[in-house]
Amino acid sequence: MLEPSEQPSPIIVEEALRDLRNRTLARLDGDFAKLVYLASTRDYNTGRYVHDGLSFRFSEPIVERALAAAHREVFASLAVSPLRTFVAQVEQYIRSGCARPDELVTTWNSSEAYRVLAPAADHPLTVRLFMSNVKVALAIVKATLVEHQRSQDPQSSLQLPSPGR
Repeated sequence: MLEPSEQPSPIIVEEALRDLRNRTLARLDGDFAKLVYLASTRDYNTGRYVHDGLSFRFSEPIVERALAAAHREVFASLAVSPLRTFVAQVEQYIRSGCARPDELVTTWNSSEAYRVLAPAADHPLTVRLFMSNVKVALAIVKATLVEHQRSQDPQSSLQLPSPGR
């Protein structure tokens, strides 16, 4: 932890945050993509945030504070968003960043990779709500993908459902 005399100026941290929003986050497609990106800037061994681009203009403590603030901000916004909005954000992320959306959904369901997306010190209830919403969103996206595949497969529309389906 930094000594009070070593604390970065809030004005400079805000400038770094503005730089991050305008140069990096603005190019990402949706809040869920921003959350994934911001979580990936955190070293999972130390919990410290690193961003090479920001490090050219700002000191390490300022970069770390700006990234942590952006991470908390995007996470909080998503975690309390209506489920419909949340699902749309997850679906947008999956469809825009993956050649095989069904593979991503399967992998995320089995590995629960989304667990690393929450900021480290966030409220446990907010984190649980977020995790629950991710699971629901993945189930909805998976069902949508399955339905889309069925509608694209001419054979599936010719087959009658078997008993028990």
